[in-house]
Amino acid sequence: MILRPATVEDAQAIGALHHHTMRTSLPFLPDLHTEQETVAFVETQVLPANIVWLAEADGEVAGYIAFDAEWIHHLYVHPTRQGQGIGPVLVAKALADSRPRQLWTFQANARARRFYEARGFTALRFTDGACNEERTPDVLYEWRP
Repeated sequence: MILRPATVEDAQAIGALHHHTMRTSLPFLPDLHTEQETVAFVETQVLPANIVWLAEADGEVAGYIAFDAEWIHHLYVHPTRQGQGIGPVLVAKALADSRPRQLWTFQANARARRFYEARGFTALRFTDGACNEERTPDVLYEWRP
């Protein structure tokens, strides 16, 4: 596995991974965006506003994390690569500066919740999802060094 900073040239691969992973790993969510809309979102919003790191395996993007000084905004690992240590490496990259970070995940995403809790994230608040785009119950997590 190779870990490297993402560039704008990676937007297509990141968007495709993001879209595929949501459809495959989070089937309880409504399908709100096309792959091209997701690629455009990555290119115009995710990459300019975040620090983004990629994990590559066998020459392909296997996962990515997007974060800033306070939040982890995105962590996606390709479904065929989950459970291979990519997620922990990406999260460690985001937490390496030892600053507290928050993130949202869906209540129904039991695998993600176990993953974050195993790494010291604490659930702060559960919502009914009224304030997220998917209108799906979510949970706010926080990590403190």
